[in-house]
Order: sequence, then C-alpha cells, then structure tokens
Amino acid sequence: MSVQGAPGSTQPAAALKDAEGRAHYALRQLGQSSWLISVLAVVVALVVGAVLILAANPAVQSTLGYFFAQPGDFFATSFQVIRDAYSALFRGAVFDWQAPNAQRSIRPITETMVNSIPLILAGLGIAIGFRSGMLNIGGQGQVILGASFAGFIGYAFGLPLGAHVLLALAGGVLGGAIWGGIAGVLKARTGANEVIVTIMLNNIALFLLAWLLRQQWFTQSGSNQPQSAPVDESARLFGLLGDGFRVHAGFLVAILATVFVWWLMERSTLGFEFRAIGENPQAARTAGISVGKATALVLIVGGALCGLGGAAMLLGTEHRLTPGIAGTIGFDAITVALLGRSKPLGTFLAGLLFGGLTAGGVLMQAQTGTPIDIVLVLQSVIVLLIAAPPLVRAIFFLPRPDGEPRARLRRRRSKTDPPRDDADPGGQSTDQVPDEHHQEQGSHR
Repeated sequence: MSVQGAPGSTQPAAALKDAEGRAHYALRQLGQSSWLISVLAVVVALVVGAVLILAANPAVQSTLGYFFAQPGDFFATSFQVIRDAYSALFRGAVFDWQAPNAQRSIRPITETMVNSIPLILAGLGIAIGFRSGMLNIGGQGQVILGASFAGFIGYAFGLPLGAHVLLALAGGVLGGAIWGGIAGVLKARTGANEVIVTIMLNNIALFLLAWLLRQQWFTQSGSNQPQSAPVDESARLFGLLGDGFRVHAGFLVAILATVFVWWLMERSTLGFEFRAIGENPQAARTAGISVGKATALVLIVGGALCGLGGAAMLLGTEHRLTPGIAGTIGFDAITVALLGRSKPLGTFLAGLLFGGLTAGGVLMQAQTGTPIDIVLVLQSVIVLLIAAPPLVRAIFFLPRPDGEPRARLRRRRSKTDPPRDDADPGGQSTDQVPDEHHQEQGSHR
C-alpha cells in the first residue's frame, strides 16, 4: 500500500511552482475586487490614523486622567484634535480656505499634482506587471535608471528647446526599459523569479548611482559633493500655471500615459497577450502566444513607464541627480497600483490620493504638530486592507463577491464534504479524500 503525504515527497521546484500559482491567483483576486473595497480600505485607514493622532496628542492624554469624572472633555478634545488634523491635511492637499489670497488657496492641489506625477507613471508600470501575473518589485531601480539617463542627457548635451526635453524623456524611458528588461529576459529565458531579480536590481541601481555621482565625467559639476550638474533650461519640463506654482508638463505626460496603458491593455493585441499570460500561461501557450516573449515585454514596458516617472520628476522639479533622487517612489508605486486595482484610471486616482497625502501631511505637521509619519501609517494600512479583501468584508459585514451567504456556504460544504476521521493513523485529514478512496483504504485495513 502506498503511503500518501510522506515527508520529503514534495520537491523544491514543485513548491516554487505552487507558490507562483498562488501569487498569480492573488493578483487575479486583487484585480477582481470591487471599488467599494478600495474606498472602505481608505476609510478604515483614516479611522486608524485618527486613533494614532489621539494617542500622540498631549491634550487628549491629559483628559484621560479624569475621564470617568468628566468624559465630555475627552470626547470634545478628541473631536477637535481629529477635526484640526484632517482639516489641515485637506487644506494642504486640495484647497486652503485660510490662505491670504487665491493663488495660495489653490496651490495645495497643484502640489498634489506634482507629487502624483512619478507615482502615477511608476504605478502604471507596476500595474501592467500585476495584470500580467508578475510581481514587479523593481520599480525603485527602474525609477533610478530613468532619472539617471534623463539627467545625464539633460546636462551633458546641448540641444535646442523641445528636442532636448523630448530626448531626455526618451532617455528615461530607455533606462527604465533596460533595467526592467534584464529581469524580463532572465525570467523568460531561465525561469528566474522576477521578485528576487527585481529586488536585487533595486540595490544594484542604488549603488550604481552612488558610484556614478563620484565620477566627474558623469556629474560634470566640478564639485566634491555627490550630485550632478543641473539640467539645462532647454531640458526642463515647462510649467503649466506660471512661476507661482511647481506643477509642470509632467502631469500631461501622466495623463497621456494613463490613456496609453488603457489602450494597450484593453484594445491592443499585445495587451491581450499580457492579460492571457496573467490568467493562464499554459492556455496562452496552447493558443499560440509566445509566453517568453510576452513575459519579457511586460517587464520592459513596465520598466519604461517607471523610468519615465523618474525622468519626469527629475526634469520637472529636482533638476539634478542626488543619491536619494528616487526617494521611495518605486515602493509607493506598488501601493498605488494595488489601490488602483491595477487599472489605468484607478492607478491615476490612487496616485492623486497618495500625492495629496504627501502634500497635506506637511501642513498637518506644521499646524497641528501631528507627526508626518501618520501618513506612512495610512498608506501601510491601505496596502494591508487592499491585499486582504476578506478582512474588509468582515469588518463591514459585506457579502461574498459571488453573493452567497457564509452560512449557506458552510451548509453546502457540510453536505458535499465527507466526515472527518480524526483517528486516521496516517495523520491525514480524510475530509480531503474522496469517499471511494476512503472506502478503499478501509478495505485494506
């Protein structure tokens, strides 16, 4: 009699394949989650942020000392603290009605737009990978390479206005595409795990930039500081609203990129191949799709968009290369893609939301003393809830996506599943074994 479930019977290759299958299933689930889940995730994050704001506020802490004597003081103070904090967050992100003039009143929304540009572009690149069944964690490295290529072209070449900025943007696209293509080709040719490869490429890009900024031929700055020369005026993205605002043409680039990704994924043959390999690579191969070619192109296109995000940020606001030029954009883009359900419009709106949180967090800290780290907590909670839609449904008592109540599902399972035999000497639960096989094992005994 063969013994099932013997130790050591599962090979590492099979385990890795099973892990990749679960990752693909998780990506499909994220893509199929409703907009309501995303909205409720933001609501829960704001509630968690409110609790942390109260916990860090000295006035609230003092009212807790006599809470049972005068509980009204605690609730009144808590309401005022939360109102002031989130009011400052909104005024710093959307519209400041307390500003002295109209220009200062609308400046917050323009700062939100500026902060969202690289997040939208990099988020679109990450979203293409997610919808194609690949976890592109290398957005950070691709942003760095895109900014490096664009920056070098911006200050090392003297070109006419218009042609210079277009060439610098194209250089950013090329840099990100090369960095993403390395992971794509390795996965297509050797089956290398894209998560591990892209994470390692992030570190390589970071140290590569640090080395380049110590080379005079690259920086052309004549300074001992690890920074490059500023890009020429002809290579900078023009402003949209004049000198009083920082918003630049990169926002138009982000809109065009969103439309392009929608057309690519929903209307083009290549996008159909991307979605096919994300749903079922074996079926796509049977249908005549070159899975290896499509896999490489997914990461190349995604890397190109991330590189464009780095280039737009450098040519629009930063204007020179520094060791921390990318910040955490590549990692925040993963959150943006998750919140946007890997759809172009959703990613665009999620980028605006996160850009607003970044812009509003500065004013919130300045006026209310609330730590700006609260914004990071909000982003982290949103990621947690977006990655676990059942948790959001459980918090708000929402039905399952198929509309079947949980009680009915349990009754249906109890009718179809065989009874559990806890005395099975093999240690295997018989509720996973068909009835015929269970009877056969009983006859052998």
